[in-house]
Amino acid sequence: MPKLSPTQPGWLRSYYFTRAIFSVAWVAAAILFSTQSHLVILLLVIYPAWDALANLVDARVNGGLKANPSQAFNVAVSAIMTIAVIVTVSTSMFAVLAAFGVWAIFSGVLQLYTGVRRWRHYGAQWPMILSGAQSALAGAFMISRSIGTVVPTILDIAPYAAFGAFYFLLSAIWLVVAASRKAAA
Repeated sequence: MPKLSPTQPGWLRSYYFTRAIFSVAWVAAAILFSTQSHLVILLLVIYPAWDALANLVDARVNGGLKANPSQAFNVAVSAIMTIAVIVTVSTSMFAVLAAFGVWAIFSGVLQLYTGVRRWRHYGAQWPMILSGAQSALAGAFMISRSIGTVVPTILDIAPYAAFGAFYFLLSAIWLVVAASRKAAA
């Protein structure tokens, strides 16, 4: 982890709030447009593309991709997932859900690792660590649902995004509280 500047904890709070807002908006759009296939396809492509972009920007702000190998790998995994969704969405929603499951496992493990690495410098990373672990478990659940008989929809993915929003928001709030306590001390 690179040497910290005074703006990095503020960046992380803003980053977590931004990730939470995006995820809440995505879940709302998924619910509102769940029956409109063209918008569903767009939402399914946007979600991993946004994750790739967010991880890329965060890694660059925090010393670059070389200094943040878990995020560099997450950028690659999310970019591959974006392509996988584009390819599988024309095949079946079963394939899309399976792809999201595999992605959730990889990105969850990478998020967990990033949270552990950041703990020492920023503190307040336990929500990100829990989120990473839960993401991996959700991925396994999505994969198990993808081999079922009920055709999946975007609403099978929305809870995953909603929990992500919750954890990003919790992390941001925790960092705000920690900064307030530090300022008061």
